[in-house]
This record gives sequence, C-alpha cells and structure tokens, in this order.
Amino acid sequence: MTGEERRFALVAGEASGDLLAGLLLDGLKARWPGMSAVGIGGPQMLARGFDSWWSQEKLAVRGYIEVLRHYAEIAGIRRQLRARLLREWPQLFIGVDAPDFNLELEAALRGRGMKTVHFVCPSIWAWRPERIEKIRAAADHVLCIFPFEPALLEQQGVQASYVGHPLANVIPMQPDRAAARRALGLPEEGAVVALLPGSRRSELRYLASRFFAAAALMQRAQPAITFIAPTLPSLRAEAEQLLAASGMAGRVRLIDGQSHAALAACDATLIASGTATLEAALFKRPMVIAYNMNRMSWRLMHRQQLQPWVGLPNILCGEFVVPELLQDAATPEALAEATLAWLQSPDEVRALERQFTAMHEQLRRDTPTLCADAIQKVLEH
Repeated sequence: MTGEERRFALVAGEASGDLLAGLLLDGLKARWPGMSAVGIGGPQMLARGFDSWWSQEKLAVRGYIEVLRHYAEIAGIRRQLRARLLREWPQLFIGVDAPDFNLELEAALRGRGMKTVHFVCPSIWAWRPERIEKIRAAADHVLCIFPFEPALLEQQGVQASYVGHPLANVIPMQPDRAAARRALGLPEEGAVVALLPGSRRSELRYLASRFFAAAALMQRAQPAITFIAPTLPSLRAEAEQLLAASGMAGRVRLIDGQSHAALAACDATLIASGTATLEAALFKRPMVIAYNMNRMSWRLMHRQQLQPWVGLPNILCGEFVVPELLQDAATPEALAEATLAWLQSPDEVRALERQFTAMHEQLRRDTPTLCADAIQKVLEH
C-alpha cells in the first residue's frame, strides 16, 4: 500500500489530546507523505489537514456527573462514528487519550478486525487499575509517554512502546522568559503569574472563580504582580463573565490560547491538574496544582486513587515537589498563599528547576519517529 493510500482514523477528545495528536500526525506524514486522517480532533490536527467529523468540544467533558449529563449525546456520537469507520474502513484507528470514549470504540473496531493503537497509556498506575482488561481488549499496541509504562503493560499481555513525551521535544530545555514576555507585551521586569484553570468548560466553571479570587488576594499582598490567563477562544466569553464577577476585570489579562507562551513568560503558575502541569514542569516553572469538581464525582474518583499524588510532576518525581490543593482545600486563600510562597523562595525555585530539567531529559525522545515505527509494525503484523 502506498503512502497516498494510507488512511488513518484518530479521535482526540480535548485540547491536550489535540496537541499530542498533532505531533503524531507529523510523524505519520513524514513516514507516509500522502496519508490522510479523519475522525474527531481539534485545531492542532485541523492545521495539519485533519478531517474532523465532529467538534472536539463535544467530547471535552470531565467527571462522572458531568459525563452522565452529556452521556446520550456522547454515546450517540460514538455509535455514529463506529458505523462510519466500519463503512469507510481506515487502515488503522488511533485513540488519543480520552480512554472512556476511545477504549470502548477501539474494542468494537478491533472485534471486527480493524487494527487499533491507543496513544497514551491510561493511568492504571494511579487509579482505576481494572482498566487493564479494557486496554487488553481494545488495543493492538499502546504508545506510552512515560518510561515505566511498557513493562507494566507487557506484564499484563499488552504490547507497548515507550515513545517519549511529545511535549518534551516541543518545549525548549531552556525557555526564553524575556522573549515570551516581549511576544505577549508583558513588562520585562516584575513578577508574572499565569492562571490556567483548565481547557474544559466544566473546569472553568469550577476553578476560574477560585483562581481569580486568589489573584485578587495576591495582588493585595503584592500590587506589582501581573496576571495572565490563557483561555480557548470558545471559552473566552464565559471566562470574561467570571472575571467580571470576581472584580478582577482589567487586572487579569485574558489571552487567546498561547498557554505555552504564558508558561514561558511567568514566574509561577496556578494551574489545574492535568497535562498542563507537565507542560509547566517542562517549562521549569514552579506551580500550585489545584482541582475542584462536582462533589459526587470527587468522591468517586478519590476513592479509586492509588497514589498520594494527583499532579503529573509529583507522580513522576515520586514526591510532593509542588503543592496540590484539591477540592475543599482549593480555597482562594490557600491558593494565593502557596503561589506567593514560590515568588518569595528563589533557592527552592532553583532546586525545582534542576529536578524538572532531569525529568525533561528523560522524557525527550524522537516521539514522532518512534510512533511511526510502532504503527508501521502494527500495520505489517
């Protein structure tokens, strides 16, 4: 089969998955220049010629209760997508993260004979270990972004490859803070704090008000702090409403996207738990990790947690190198105090930067090529 005939299907369910899938598509296009890709994706994938059949935002829901509210629509999309993929029959289906959506879809497609790959091992080492059964049924191969995952999967009979973390190649080993500040029109001197309450509407609803209230407290303590808050264009109107309600309109600058520029420019970040925390670590920035969700969702998730850490930097370091303030602990007062502590602790920041640099080196691999190598083997098997 020639590169022009290669047709892949991908589903990436949220902004972080879109970023990973965009880098994966770079590797596939380098290996098979004429390939095409369809499914569900976001702006990074669309910029690479991806044909998205549904808006990625339809799948960007987090938490048990939130998913239940949207279950009928999401399940309907999955049924329609499965039917269309079985009709059009791409050579390979690649589920990018979003395991609750993708694993069931992969299992159905694989059961009919389609080859499947799952990109990003579900966090069975952190919570919900029973997912290994679903992974075994769903994926011919798993592309792992953390070095300890392939051995864990292969012990359970799942073929896997460590491909490094794609973000480790995108984010420079030594970010240029001054250049990022110039690009964003920020002051060259003075403290900058980046507020990243998440890329989902539900996260914005539960966290943004707390972050903006924390910013008000920080500014009261240190009036010279500059605050920036990257937001998706589709969420900007809601972010503006929450900012106005907090009394911080005009004192927190909303920027469309550009979360990487914001992390490069800042001195510290107040950030929602998720992939963005790893991005902040790769930018070598001190952070305070926060999360808040529907109370019932929290109880269900917390009960299944296998490790004491939630944030990826802490999980990878095996210790609390940055604070985690979750659910009821994520008060504006606690968030403000923990973030200000970083601005007042230069020695601790330098020590953290050394830890994050070592992490970056471990995660840095030629991910697009390694992904293409593994996918080629699956296709040839």
